[in-house]
Formats: sequence, C-alpha cells, structure tokens
Amino acid sequence: MTIYSSNQQQMAAKIDPTSQVSQWKDWHWQIRHAIKDIATVERLLGIRFPPEKRAELETTIATFPMCITPYYLSLIEAEDYENDPVFMQAFPSEAELIIEECDMADPLAEDTDSPAACITHRYPDRVLFLVSNVCAMYCRHCTRKRKVGDIDSIPDKAAIREGA
Repeated sequence: MTIYSSNQQQMAAKIDPTSQVSQWKDWHWQIRHAIKDIATVERLLGIRFPPEKRAELETTIATFPMCITPYYLSLIEAEDYENDPVFMQAFPSEAELIIEECDMADPLAEDTDSPAACITHRYPDRVLFLVSNVCAMYCRHCTRKRKVGDIDSIPDKAAIREGA
C-alpha cells in the first residue's frame, strides 16, 4: 500500500482535480505537470511573493528557466520557503544574473571534450550523451544551465545521430 502525505494529496488535487493520487508516482504525470511559472507556484504553495521578490524571480526566469516537478514542490516548507533547501535548489535567484569577467560559459570545459554536438567524452570508459535539453527539475547550481530549457539548445535528429 502506498502512503501519500496530505500535502501531496492536496497538491495533486490543486494541479489537476481529475487526477488520481495514484498518478503521483508516475513520472510521465510529474513531467507533464511540472511547474514553470511563479503564479502556479504561489497557488500551489499558498504563498504570495512580495512584489520586489516576484519581479526578481520573473527577471531571472526570463534568462534561466525554472522547472520543478509537483513532487519536489511538495517537499518545500511553505511557511519558511526562503530557508528551505529544496526551494533554494529549485527557485531562481537574481544572483544568477551577475556575470563576472572571470565566469566561464562552459565551467567544466565540456565543449573541448565534445567530438560531436551531443557528446561529452572526458573519460576513456564513459560518455555523456545529451539527447535532450530538458530535466525534471532545473537545479539552480547546474553547470549546464546555459543549455537547459534553451530552445536553441534542443538537439535535432541529425545531431543525435552524429553522437551515436
């Protein structure tokens, strides 16, 4: 028997009143219902960001998209969201927009280890094959955020074939 927290049950119902709680563990359902905008976050968590904070979030999302699954959103303590570790991992900060001269577009130098557009081959016994620019959650610390959610970074079939 699967037990769901009341928070998860409430969130599933707020997201889609016709959904069944059993869909909560379906990754397809989670991805389909991923949250990508501030208004939905406020509605689901029952919070209101101050106008200045909301503007900062929106400005950052315009450059670095936000995406969080309902499951991860349900883990956030709404009463103290600003100090919640999941919130800090998933929600944008205006500090992300501060680009210093010493910052690198490719901090792990993966592009130099790319024999093909979708491949990073740094180690002799493994390869990273990027076939999508979408993740279930866009972590704010991601070193690939220059590509994640960016419409210009969607690999096409030719690029994927080149990597295969």
